[in-house]
Amino acid sequence: MTKAVLVIPAYNEGACIDSSIRRVYQVMQRVDMAFEIVVIDDGSQDETWAHICALSQLLCEVTGLRLSRNFGKEQAICAGLEYADGDLVILLDADMQHPPELIPKMIECWKLEDADIVEAVKVSRGSESFLSKMFAHVFYAVMGRLSGFDFSGASDYKLLDRKVLEAWRSLGERNVFFRAMSAWVGFERKQIAFEVAEREVGESKWSKWALLGLAVKGVTAFSTAPLRLISLSGAVFFVFALGVAANTMYQYWMGEAVTGFSTVILLLLITSSLVMLALGVIGEYVARIYEEVKGRPRYIVSQTTDGLSQIK
Repeated sequence: MTKAVLVIPAYNEGACIDSSIRRVYQVMQRVDMAFEIVVIDDGSQDETWAHICALSQLLCEVTGLRLSRNFGKEQAICAGLEYADGDLVILLDADMQHPPELIPKMIECWKLEDADIVEAVKVSRGSESFLSKMFAHVFYAVMGRLSGFDFSGASDYKLLDRKVLEAWRSLGERNVFFRAMSAWVGFERKQIAFEVAEREVGESKWSKWALLGLAVKGVTAFSTAPLRLISLSGAVFFVFALGVAANTMYQYWMGEAVTGFSTVILLLLITSSLVMLALGVIGEYVARIYEEVKGRPRYIVSQTTDGLSQIK
């Protein structure tokens, strides 16, 4: 019989994780398919793990993985996808901003339209602030231009066929950005629009700095364009420098005094800024290489509800 595995990463979601899992469970009971709900506790500091353990005792379809510390959502997703054992995997958030009532439609699309990946695409970004919406729009526009993939309305709410899951597992990099990686593997995909729901309780665990860090990781992991931009900037500034040099030589041969102390200071400031910016960009790529070369595991599982542990 066909089996679906639902992967739900959670961090400090103790206030809503119980109701969220029960809601997903109720939806899956209406689907004619065997299922398992895998909840990954990403090193929560509240009662999230206690709720997961309690539910796993009541509902045999619920399995919990507890990471040894907070590794981050991307790594928690990795843990769930590498643990999942089913004909299809559905990834959704624990805060229920990804409405589980959309799951039957996603499964139907997978069955009837031969879709290997069914993506739930955001119609709007809900009640996010204007600044957050602008940041997301600019980031995905830049990522789309640099990587060649369409990220408009992108979310982690996806259904993956077994062969897509196996292809994703073959990607061994430590710097993980699930949305881009799932786009990179290709395969036949369909999209389903959805409205981002309000959080049931609490607030987002993503700070502005964390989102910025994820954006930098995403760009540096999937494009070398920033490095090429440094070369382009250097070429443009070199042409500008040649023009300034030609003007200086012309004034010298015409017997005119070479003036412009302010111009010299301005040029020094511009070149210094460009050099520091270039070093920063190169540093980001070196940091990615450093992390990959170390070969540390993406995450460490300290506990599971069935008493097992694993390292990936």
